[in-house]
Amino acid sequence: MAFRRSFLVGLTALVLAPFASFAADLPNLNGKTVVVVTENAYPPLQFVDPKSGKAIGWEYDAMNEIAKRLNFKVEYQNTSWDAMIQAVSENQYNIGMTGITIKEDRKQKVDFSDPYMRSQQFMLVRSDEKRFTDAKSFASFKEGLVGAQPGTTPFYTAVYEVLDGNEQNPRIKLFETFGATVQALKTGDVDVVLTDGTAGKGYVDASNGALKLTGDPLGTEDFGFIFPKGSDLVAPVNAAIASLKADGTFDALNKKWFLDYKMGQ
Repeated sequence: MAFRRSFLVGLTALVLAPFASFAADLPNLNGKTVVVVTENAYPPLQFVDPKSGKAIGWEYDAMNEIAKRLNFKVEYQNTSWDAMIQAVSENQYNIGMTGITIKEDRKQKVDFSDPYMRSQQFMLVRSDEKRFTDAKSFASFKEGLVGAQPGTTPFYTAVYEVLDGNEQNPRIKLFETFGATVQALKTGDVDVVLTDGTAGKGYVDASNGALKLTGDPLGTEDFGFIFPKGSDLVAPVNAAIASLKADGTFDALNKKWFLDYKMGQ
């Protein structure tokens, strides 16, 4: 799983050439129901609001606007990250969204939309952490533990860009959800969690000073929605993504979720 713009560390909405007359040119899906699955564990892209209990986030707002412009009805469902790609590939759901990195090996199982966001990996640590300040010093800190979900971009970044390339390295502690890795970080069970700048900023903002991002970015990745292979939804959704970029809607969502919204307040 996993941004870059002057107002936000690690975030950017990808810029396209002007998309002429997008409103009139978008396909009409005639009110069909589209089942969209997510994890609700990747703030601020998608998560459950602790105040209202409602699932919210950048991706929900974006998908709802895509549905509006393409005239389809969204039915949201929930599943775990480790089951999502396989479930979408088996046509259990029409679209998957949870900050999914566009990768060549995943394209063997699912089709991707055009990128809607770009991410960089950062090190999320406790705010009082002084034993290491970047990937190199963490690798040298032999007692240091990193928390990660198996099979995700942060896991592979920890293995191949921070540690020694051994996927069984005992310094990597595995958890079922990204939220669980952050909780382990807070309680001192691990010392670092790798996260894209977007989710990392969300957790820092919600931590009341308990967490911070440290070090330089550890690579770049693009996020896309996923579909079963050969889905006829890919082209319409790509057209809608282009229109949302062209008219400033994505910029407005970036401001809402990465600048204005303070989780947990």
